[in-house]
Amino acid sequence: MRRTPTRLLGRPLGAALAATVMLGLLTAVPESPRTVEAAPAAASESTATVFYYTKTKNWTAHRLHYAPDGGSWTTVPGVVMEAACTDWVKQTVSLGSAAGMAATFNNGSGVWDNNAGRNYALGTGNITVKDGVVAHSDPCADTGTDPGPGGAHTASVYYSTATVGWTTVNLHYRPTGGAWTAVPGVGMEAACTGWVKKSVDLGSATTLQAAFNNGNGVWDNNNGSDYTLSEGLSTVKDRKVTSAAKDPCAAETPDTEAPTAPAKVTADADGIAVVLTWDPSTDDRGVTKYQVTRTGGTRGTMVTDVGSTVFSDTGLEERTAYTYTVRALDAAGNVSAASAAATATTGEKPAAPASGKPLGTDPRKDPIYFVLTARFEDGDTSNNRGGSQHTKSGNAANNDPMFRGDFKGLVNKLDYIKGLGMSAVWITPVVLNRSDYDYHGYHGYDFYEVDSRLESAGASYQDLINAAHAKGMKIYQDVVYNHSSRWGAKGLFTPKAYGVRDTQWSWYYDEKNDGFEYDGLTVETKSGKSYYNGDLWSTAEPSGNTCVNWGTPTRYTSPEGYRIYNCQWPSPTSGMFPKAYYHNCWIGNWEGEDSRSCWLHDDLADFNTESTPVQNYLIGAYNKYIDMGVDGFRVDTAVHIPRTTWNRRFLPAIQERVTQRFGAGAAKNFFVFGEVAAFVNDKWNRGSVNHSAQFYTWKERKEYSADDGKAALEMYDYEQQQGTGSQPTSTNAFLNGNTYHAPDHSKFSGMNVIDMRMHMNFGDAGNAYSNGKDSDDSYNDATYNVVYVDSHDYGPNKSSERYAGGTDAWAENMSLMWTFRGIPTLYYGSEIEFRAGKKIDCGPGCPLETTGRAYFGGHLAGDVKASDFSKVSSATGAVADTLAKPLVKHVQRLNEIRRAVPALQMGQYSTEGISGSMAYKRRYTDAASGTDSFALVTVSGGATYTGIPNGTYKDAVTGDTRVVTGGTLAVPAPGKGNLRVYVLDLGGRNAAPGKIGTAGAYLK
Repeated sequence: MRRTPTRLLGRPLGAALAATVMLGLLTAVPESPRTVEAAPAAASESTATVFYYTKTKNWTAHRLHYAPDGGSWTTVPGVVMEAACTDWVKQTVSLGSAAGMAATFNNGSGVWDNNAGRNYALGTGNITVKDGVVAHSDPCADTGTDPGPGGAHTASVYYSTATVGWTTVNLHYRPTGGAWTAVPGVGMEAACTGWVKKSVDLGSATTLQAAFNNGNGVWDNNNGSDYTLSEGLSTVKDRKVTSAAKDPCAAETPDTEAPTAPAKVTADADGIAVVLTWDPSTDDRGVTKYQVTRTGGTRGTMVTDVGSTVFSDTGLEERTAYTYTVRALDAAGNVSAASAAATATTGEKPAAPASGKPLGTDPRKDPIYFVLTARFEDGDTSNNRGGSQHTKSGNAANNDPMFRGDFKGLVNKLDYIKGLGMSAVWITPVVLNRSDYDYHGYHGYDFYEVDSRLESAGASYQDLINAAHAKGMKIYQDVVYNHSSRWGAKGLFTPKAYGVRDTQWSWYYDEKNDGFEYDGLTVETKSGKSYYNGDLWSTAEPSGNTCVNWGTPTRYTSPEGYRIYNCQWPSPTSGMFPKAYYHNCWIGNWEGEDSRSCWLHDDLADFNTESTPVQNYLIGAYNKYIDMGVDGFRVDTAVHIPRTTWNRRFLPAIQERVTQRFGAGAAKNFFVFGEVAAFVNDKWNRGSVNHSAQFYTWKERKEYSADDGKAALEMYDYEQQQGTGSQPTSTNAFLNGNTYHAPDHSKFSGMNVIDMRMHMNFGDAGNAYSNGKDSDDSYNDATYNVVYVDSHDYGPNKSSERYAGGTDAWAENMSLMWTFRGIPTLYYGSEIEFRAGKKIDCGPGCPLETTGRAYFGGHLAGDVKASDFSKVSSATGAVADTLAKPLVKHVQRLNEIRRAVPALQMGQYSTEGISGSMAYKRRYTDAASGTDSFALVTVSGGATYTGIPNGTYKDAVTGDTRVVTGGTLAVPAPGKGNLRVYVLDLGGRNAAPGKIGTAGAYLK
């Protein structure tokens, strides 16, 4: 389908064109009267000069493959691009009468950059393509002019990008008395982190007027007044001009009392790791450690302290240049000047070892056990942390720190989970969290780092993945794309400072310590705390503060009675967070468009997921965990991101990365299931298709704007107008009579979902069943739905307590989940009705011990070994008592039965010709493997099946054998929580298994 090319936008002049508002800096106000030279009229024969950024590619050649709008593509691989200037190649093409073109780039040897399969939409004039971002600019522009008789003057202009977030910056200027450059101006070049620069000749002039833009119509023109700059070096930052300024990228002047700078710094890359070495400082001031600074890649500047003259930097991006400098620090805290810079370019990441590869099998085969890692099993007490709310919450009184369980504990108890028969483990988010109560993992701070409070020596996250895979078990990682912690996201944007630290709040907010970097685990020396809040707090208004009414007392007080100030905590409307990275509004309507573009809570800073830098940050982060070999992602708060953004950016990126690392087969079975929270008891969430779970399982039905933000609004409006009656439908979950048919996944988005409707109705199994059936035609394929009774958020009917329907009801719910379509999922401890009826979450307002998120390890004490799924070979101590519980025996046998009958795992279903309250037939056929499995199921009540194939049927629960000759089978009621699974005996590999397992309290 034809894409709309990106067009060149003119510079805002006067009140005729409103300037785009950006971060509170760019305000549309009329300019003062003046004469502005108009841009020349476009010729009828249009051309485009395409500049392609080379620095992040290690290609030795570059080709441009393009098609003018309405025209034909060049012959593959396209035309050769020529060297333009440092880090850029270019090609000028004639477009005739076309207003733009579609384009891709390649190295002439089969490696392509096709904008993740979407091609690039380019316009006319000078166009740059840099790391997937298209802009209008000439990065190689020669700004030299013929000096007038008065002699030549030069201006060096530095512009700060720290708050605007632009990846391309143009300088549009005119020497005083001279002519303006053609819109959009000349491209500025990278100077150092957060700064770009350009030197221009002024001729006889000594000043210039200037404005800046991002090459796509977003301008900083000093609120319409333009900037007046002088010859020499000037800086422009946050609308403030500094003339005769110091070079913001120059090395610091050494303190005369500081040690000398380290010498002979070398940086050598080995794959995606760099080893840095240097000579020690040679003076007598007692160097205690060295400070290493790294720049490069998508994560920005890194600063860390090391105690030796060798530093290993690991986990870097592939094929990326990194620059390092080293400073010496003495015991008094004096810091030397920076060493000479050393640069290394990483290579390709080594292939993952076999143990770090996803298992790659059909996810419907694997029942899921969901654990809050920090609350499951404590394998290492040294990484326990209580946080700032440890005493207030009551956790201290119970000796129950919020971060208690860890990967070591989970590794140690994988045999318990396998002994239950569960072959997939869904764990809460693993990224470094940062908030006052963050044990659950949903307050991400550094998305590129695993939280230290979960890891131990010999029990890293990679160790957990490897250990699970060695047992034939999958790891599903909970991931968050919608928001970060209220502290921002390290490597993308973190607030410099906010709030007032005075005598009222000193007990809570620490003193600033520049030498400390938060990692969740390390105790900060000044405060003796690990959670350290000091770097975001101040005793006076900080320089560069953007928060409105900073420090003004409000009429509110904290629970302790302390005065609360403006900017005391983050707020989307306060000016703390730039729009380039974060949304700037609170949710007003949970079923409205703003639910996808505003904050849920002040602890959940809402990413601007339609922004390219945010997308790149998150994609890069989660690629790391894909590379580690996780088997799938559970997507938190999926409904709070527009479907267009999922379909355009995040879901294709997941598929692309898994395919690249592990192949197409692994990508097909990499299981992504989203939390599309629709807490209602109807098919469509209050009539809103955009907020219904099934909506996210579909691709888009039409093309929208190339701009992701605009596309989200266009899609929302279009689908709301189409309404529930015009949504796509599917037969992928349903049998055709008694016949399985190949499902059609051509319109599948790539995201499966949690079955919110069944979850909401599981107060009664029959109610959940009838509601589930009613919605199944609206999912792309409901056989992939994740089905659970309760979770870490809610019980049925949006109850805030863990399910407390009783053991019989639990048995019935499980019997339904393990035999109906979808993937059965069990929240940790439900197999023993752990904390039934307890409030699931009350934050720090009560001890965790009294909630549904209590620590489970006491029930797992002792040793357990599993010889196979559902098979425990030995168990001692408390865990042996746990494994003897009736629901444990029930779920073990359900897993045995489900694992033996393919129709119960992957089959389509039908209720045609069947009487019974919870009765259905299921079939799965796969010609490639020769599998054909047909089963008749009834849960609790009796059923009669008519029109079924004749033949011999064997019940997997009792072993009862029936021979059907007239197409009818009547099954008496087995009793509440019990079931019958009559499997058609088709002989050979498809023979009915007969009785599976041992009779128990319910399956008998």
